[in-house]
Amino acid sequence: MDKVVALILAGGQGQRLSILAEERAKPAVPFGGKYRIIDFTLSNCVNSGIYKVGVLTQYRPHSLLEHIGAGRPWDLDREHAGVSILQPYTGRHFGDWYQGTADAVYKNLSFLDEVRADTVLILAGDHIYKMDYSHLVAYHRAKKAHVTVGVIEVPWEEAHRFGIVTLNDDGQVVSFEEKPAHPRSNLGSMGIYVFSRAVLHQVLLTDARRPGSTHDFGKDILPGMVGEYRVFGYLFKGYWRDVGTVKAYWEANMEFLEDPPPLDLHNGEARVRTRPQDRPPAWIGPTASLEKSLICHGSRIKGAIRRSVLSQGVVVEEGALVEDSILFEDVVVQRGAKVRHAVVDKEAVIGEGATIGYTDDNTPNQEEPDNLFAGITLVGKRAVVPPFTHIGRNVKVMPGVTAEDFPADRLIPSGATVAPRPTPAPNQRIPIG
Repeated sequence: MDKVVALILAGGQGQRLSILAEERAKPAVPFGGKYRIIDFTLSNCVNSGIYKVGVLTQYRPHSLLEHIGAGRPWDLDREHAGVSILQPYTGRHFGDWYQGTADAVYKNLSFLDEVRADTVLILAGDHIYKMDYSHLVAYHRAKKAHVTVGVIEVPWEEAHRFGIVTLNDDGQVVSFEEKPAHPRSNLGSMGIYVFSRAVLHQVLLTDARRPGSTHDFGKDILPGMVGEYRVFGYLFKGYWRDVGTVKAYWEANMEFLEDPPPLDLHNGEARVRTRPQDRPPAWIGPTASLEKSLICHGSRIKGAIRRSVLSQGVVVEEGALVEDSILFEDVVVQRGAKVRHAVVDKEAVIGEGATIGYTDDNTPNQEEPDNLFAGITLVGKRAVVPPFTHIGRNVKVMPGVTAEDFPADRLIPSGATVAPRPTPAPNQRIPIG
């Protein structure tokens, strides 16, 4: 695989993940307690023998850059290979932000020229799966394909959400439709493409000059190649999850609480790697109770945890209850608080006696009804929920809110949003009462 280079598209804004991706790139969102979403794609690369990797970033890249660093946890800190972070820049001929997935690769063609690979593997950085890409590349070469698309069977009722591929008996793609209203098949594109480098260069140059193009692989590049080039589909039969929505993200985390989990994260030869942190062991107190949960290093548990995923450094005090929830790093759930069907971002504090999600009212969020409708409440990074506050379902508690941002009665109905109060302008009088 020394002539293969992987490009990971990691610049998406992740709007459908709401405040979970507001201050970080979507691939940098924590998953499964100790991982970041991009860990799965990076680990797939090195486990497949691919050590030339470019990560294309754009939106809020800071936490992603800090997490990847020089690539050492993935054995990518190599002198003549390794990982390269590719960000937008202003150059002599073009610059500005990436305008689409294809445009992002087009603006980094010089990187592909430098690494001298003959095969380019283009990957999404926001999917949960394990895959040996060497089999995909071997299939691509055996078919003498110009491009090969990774596809997976999806439920018919969800097919309209995907790029849908139709194959003939030889595996050749006869149609590619992006999110069709009436799908012809239920083979969905995984956002994984293997290109012969010369062909990739050619189609990207053509697309860059095409008026009206959105410069997207799924919308423009692949549909335009069908019938003109040798386009094949590679059927993947393993576990694969697109976690681009709050509902899908929560469900995927919950799936890893099953026995056995959908993926073996502990396989020594094909394990999922991540950046290690220097944390003490988790501590479980005499008053704690645990049921079907993932608890990471540094956590201190005195309360009850049921069907939940706790990242590193979480504190759950005596008498508190966390169920069907996901807590990011260093969250504190104080004495007697109860949290259900929630995702709580890092360093948030749930005050004593507060409750989240304990209601039958499932009113969608008024600001984001398309993203927050499944009964899951989001609590943003470093938010402080004051004691004895009662929060419904599909609520959005914005990052950094404090006790002063909550109403006096401490009642937050389902579908509401708690946001920081505006800072008064200088010399502005604040009404009393």
